[in-house]
Amino acid sequence: MTLFPGLTARRIRAFRADQPALDLFPTTLWAQLAGRRLRRASTEQLLGCDPMGYPPLQDVVADYLTTSRGVTCTPRQIAIVAGAQAALDLVGRALIEPGDRVCLEDPGYVGAAHVFEGLGARITAVPVDGEGMQVPSRRLRSVRLAYLTPAHQFPLGICMSLPRRLALLDWARGSGALIVEDDYDSEYRYAGLPTPALQGLDRDGRVLFAGSFSKVLFPSLRLGYLVIPSDLVDAFAAMQSVTSRHAPLLEQAVLCDFIVEGHFGRHVRRMREVYAERRSVLLDAARERLAGLLEITGVEAGLQTAGWLCRGIGGEAATRAAAAREVEVTPLSRYARGRLPRDGLKIGFAAVDEEEIRRGVRELAAALESVGGG
Repeated sequence: MTLFPGLTARRIRAFRADQPALDLFPTTLWAQLAGRRLRRASTEQLLGCDPMGYPPLQDVVADYLTTSRGVTCTPRQIAIVAGAQAALDLVGRALIEPGDRVCLEDPGYVGAAHVFEGLGARITAVPVDGEGMQVPSRRLRSVRLAYLTPAHQFPLGICMSLPRRLALLDWARGSGALIVEDDYDSEYRYAGLPTPALQGLDRDGRVLFAGSFSKVLFPSLRLGYLVIPSDLVDAFAAMQSVTSRHAPLLEQAVLCDFIVEGHFGRHVRRMREVYAERRSVLLDAARERLAGLLEITGVEAGLQTAGWLCRGIGGEAATRAAAAREVEVTPLSRYARGRLPRDGLKIGFAAVDEEEIRRGVRELAAALESVGGG
């Protein structure tokens, strides 16, 4: 079974998750930048680049992460990779030996579990509460690597508290473990100040910081980044050189131009406004139509949120009933290795326009009524 099947251009329905509003991406502008790069391509550019990436893009990514996310790094520490999944694969190949223990949030991102298990790691699932992954925990004993999403926990949307972040760093320092911080959609925050990266609090070189441009721009742009502790850069560069060699250079150069010329910042600001409006429509409609059926307790960031089912409604039954009404939701239980205290659903809103969100809420309410006893 393919974990990440190829995406198709299906009609956008409520509540498709993990996808940006592709119809609002400036494709003509991107094509112009790509054409300009092709017309000016040199022999050197046709040959390729360093395994760690196109140096000008490393420079602008380092500057972007420093100013927008509070990351502490130099361009040399930036590896440009083919998306966040490739970053996890690189981390696993460079750091994990068969039998090593890796800890993940529960519920959490199953794509990380598949990467690390495929490399022979033993997975330890650590429960998530209202402050994020529970730390300290007896489950963290003998863990070599911890993977987590502290800025916007996947799939619950929780922001890890500062005391919990400091406790996690203390644990890593004392145990000699490393942490992978996946910052998968931090560009979109709708309430309060942006949460600085965990990596920016790290003074001991224990945190690797990963992110992707696919959620911000478009999924077929397979470019992401990995910020590597300075003492591990050479080992990661060697590993990158014998696996993927380097990420596609033309796409790196076009993305570099897109950022340097200010288009990236403008696009993110525009999308933040669009997604904030769609978020508000979802929350307003949910309060009106889903009361007593599904609790959505606010959405501070990201492209999707979690809702908790009421009346003892099961997530799988709710998903089937919703699908019969052309509504896409996913049970939170599919992201859990243990049993969740309560069933819930993952609900996307960023790719869905306001009219479709309202339709989706109406149909989801009817679906939940049908399986919840009215």
